[in-house]
Amino acid sequence: MDDLGAQLRQARIEAGVTLASIAARTCYSASHLSNVEAGRRTATPDIVLAYARALGDADVRRRNLLAAATIGPIAANELIRNGFTAALAGHRDSADRWRDRVGQYGRDYMEVGAESLQTRLASDLVIMQQQLDSPTMWATAARALTTYGKTTKDPTEAIGWYDTARIAADRSDDLAVRVWVRGRAAIALAYEGAALPVAQRYADEAIALSDRPSLGRLQALMARAHVAAGRGDTAAAIAADQDAQRVFDQTASPDNEISDAAVPAWRMATFRSMLYARLGIVRPGEQAQADADRLRPPSLTRFATHIELHRALMMAKAGDRTAGLAYARQAWTALPADRRSQTLGLVLREVERAARQRR
Repeated sequence: MDDLGAQLRQARIEAGVTLASIAARTCYSASHLSNVEAGRRTATPDIVLAYARALGDADVRRRNLLAAATIGPIAANELIRNGFTAALAGHRDSADRWRDRVGQYGRDYMEVGAESLQTRLASDLVIMQQQLDSPTMWATAARALTTYGKTTKDPTEAIGWYDTARIAADRSDDLAVRVWVRGRAAIALAYEGAALPVAQRYADEAIALSDRPSLGRLQALMARAHVAAGRGDTAAAIAADQDAQRVFDQTASPDNEISDAAVPAWRMATFRSMLYARLGIVRPGEQAQADADRLRPPSLTRFATHIELHRALMMAKAGDRTAGLAYARQAWTALPADRRSQTLGLVLREVERAARQRR
């Protein structure tokens, strides 16, 4: 049995709390939690915090230890304190306030470092868990969980959060949110070249849910294109890109909208820039890069580095491997460390792999 799972089970039994009670505090079923306790499933931070809240006040020390075991760099004590303070005060923000707050996180994601955003968002997620009593709140939580997944440092950890977001979205009964969460998770993984089978599954789910043009469907189609490119299927990648372009023409976000929930023209160009760099097709790749640089708001320096890494990947794919690798590393070094992200790191590694390949 996994050590943390065993601790969770022991703490629950000692507190006299049932699995069903814990399940009611999370997006997981009692059977899933049973597997967590048995070590067959991962004890994610949201699960651990739900256990922590369910334990009696006499076991504060164990609550803190359990939370710290999985939250890592986030201050577990502070998160638990915030959650209990909100519950004891009896104060509840309205669903509209929560929606606005999560919308702000989507805007902040585009401009601030992931670590700073993660800490603040985690604190709000702890409080939000106590207020999931309406479809609107489940929809808001689903968006927040998706954004949280983007702040993690490992694709496997991100997938855990995306899966939680999918379940929350399904509980909202909001079709647009269900499609968006899956599409956003799909393009996040596929763009990074990480966990392509999972990205494909998320994309297929989003597309199957609704054929109505939407930003969720758009991102799912772009994810399909990147998955195909990662598997070396150029024809399928181009076909999916063309499908995505048709949806984009109907659903594009305003050019001045800065949010992770938005896909304005510069962001669509960024998706396509990476796609054609990955495929090694120069002309559409260079056009997408030029469009992204021309249309992107100046404040989004991290996304400017994305385009520089795409150029480096294209150079390496074209055979200029030494120059491509040097260009990529220079772009990475020029970006302040607190602005670097998991996604950029994975793109850099893709350039490094391309530079090592022999034709």
